[in-house]
Amino acid sequence: MQQEALGMVETKGLTAAIEAADAMVKSANVLLVGYERIGSGPVTVIVRGDVGAVKAATDAGAAAARHVGEVKAVHVIPRPHTDVEKSYRRGIANEQQ
Repeated sequence: MQQEALGMVETKGLTAAIEAADAMVKSANVLLVGYERIGSGPVTVIVRGDVGAVKAATDAGAAAARHVGEVKAVHVIPRPHTDVEKSYRRGIANEQQ
């Protein structure tokens, strides 16, 4: 992950998650990694990039999502351990199957 930060915005429902994802990639130089959906409720959108960009992106994503739905959580991990990337990538791969 080369010392990139990891940012997450968790919403209730897909519409707010899509709004958050759109705002995040438009507001800062971040890479949209994917999303994690749990049943028909919470959806977590995941981005990565440098710490400042990820912080700006998650702030913008949360604000945008609040206009159309409910935000459950927002979090930035500045320098996640390499095993963290393996974990969420596995979850995203399982979601896409």
